Amino acid sequence: MGSRGSPLALRQTEIVQERLEELGVKTDLIKVKTSGDVFLDKPLHQLTGFGVFVAEIDERMLAGEIDLAVHSMKDLPTKRPDELVISAVLERDSPYDILLNRGGGREGIEGLREGAAVGTSSMRRGAQLRRARPDLQILSLRGNLQTRLAKLDRGDFDAIVLAEAGLERMGLEMDYARLDAERFVPSANQGTIIVVAGKGTAAEQHSRALDHAPTRTETMIERRILETVGGGCVVPMAVHACVSGRSARVLAEVLSLDGGRFVRLDEEISLDDQPLDRAEDMGQRLMKMGGRELVDEAVKKFGAR
Repeated sequence: MGSRGSPLALRQTEIVQERLEELGVKTDLIKVKTSGDVFLDKPLHQLTGFGVFVAEIDERMLAGEIDLAVHSMKDLPTKRPDELVISAVLERDSPYDILLNRGGGREGIEGLREGAAVGTSSMRRGAQLRRARPDLQILSLRGNLQTRLAKLDRGDFDAIVLAEAGLERMGLEMDYARLDAERFVPSANQGTIIVVAGKGTAAEQHSRALDHAPTRTETMIERRILETVGGGCVVPMAVHACVSGRSARVLAEVLSLDGGRFVRLDEEISLDDQPLDRAEDMGQRLMKMGGRELVDEAVKKFGAR
């Protein structure tokens, strides 16, 4: 089983290993250093290729050195090698963003001082923060979870924005404010751990037992919209689907880099009526509403990734 070497990535891999072991499947761990782990001095959008945390692990799998890989699903590019499949989508943890203040406490974004410095590595979070508070300084924040928390503690930032799921998986109990998901719609697939396997292998069959059908449905709807809009990691885009019964509420938006302009859809999709086709239609309508111009602006400024 292959994994990045960061503490959070290893914890996610341990979760999968523990669940497989309950099914009688034992695994050995191979750590793989990826481009995203090496070039920590650059913002993510400046690294070549969407999937900087995934490509090297894919290569090891295609070479037959690794049978299974564990990833945060939001790191996985929408275009994938034909020989590899998402064999399991684990039940989703929190998909939400959180704000941690340097001084602690549970004050939200409205409680930050004027001109406060806020750290994030996400184009989407940066645009949403600028939309909500144009006065904020949005600064690049890279590194693993522990590194990011250390940068906050030493005063590099007044506050940082992280995924709530990361703190939960690491068992960290801290004061923070969960950002309102209506204003800060999460990234597609946030809060979701996946298992990747070679198509038609025994590893694929073993790991399929971990699949959580409602989460797979949510995340595949999100990915279809993401793929339809395109633009890679340079485009500030948010998509969140939430399944309830036989339908899913889907929130999707594309923003300008400064957050001043955006297009947004909020719809119910029936799971009995070709949900992925409906998701693709939502993506196409986002583009016609003005999303195409916003995507082109981001790609022109930063280049396609």
